[in-house]
Formats: sequence, C-alpha cells, structure tokens
Amino acid sequence: MEGQYSDKVMEHFRNPHNVGEIPDADGIGNVGNAICGDIMRLYLKVDENEVITDAKFKTMGCGAAIATSSMVTELVKGKTVSEALKISNHAVAEALGGLPKIKMHCSVLAEEALRSAINDYLAKKQK
Repeated sequence: MEGQYSDKVMEHFRNPHNVGEIPDADGIGNVGNAICGDIMRLYLKVDENEVITDAKFKTMGCGAAIATSSMVTELVKGKTVSEALKISNHAVAEALGGLPKIKMHCSVLAEEALRSAINDYLAKKQK
C-alpha cells in the first residue's frame, strides 16, 4: 500500500481521526459504492449558528476510504453548513496530498457522505 499513497493518506489510514458515532447527531449521511464495497456513515453535530461543532464517521472499506472519511471530518469541523457544502472530493484528496487515480472514487464517496449528512440535517431542521 505504501509508495502509491502520500504520507498524509497513510497517517489518516493508520490513525484515523474522529472515528465513532454521535448518538444525538443532527445529520447522518449514509453512502456506499456497490462496485468496490466501501460503505461510509458520517455523523454531524451542528449548533444554533449552523456551525458544525463535531463530525465522526464509521467506514467499512479500503485504506483510501478510511483516510478520506477521516479527512472530511477534519475539514468540516468549525465550518458553517453552507461552507461545508462547498467541500469537494478534490478538496478532500488535495488535503490528503493526493490520491491515486484508481482511488479517487473514495474522495467522491466522502463528499457524497458529507452532502447526505447535511441534507439529513436540513430536512430534520425544517420539520
């Protein structure tokens, strides 16, 4: 695995940040890729000012899927919901020092999980 991945990817794979669940999450995103079998669940805690105060994830998948999940939780903390919606899969991959072309779908999955969690939050808020 090493060699084709950046040090940052390896760091987030070996010691992923923000693993776990948020029991009273304001938004939960569930996404999966049937082709590679990666499954991501992203939890968000959002305060009254629409700032994401916490983010955690549970991912079943390859090292790149775990690393992108870990990185997306780091990128969203402290951002407003509208700022978080602007985080692209390219931003996730870039923050990790790049990903091999064959693993870019993992960053897409991380972006989709984030959007899914934000959409869940917005839907709950409207009720």
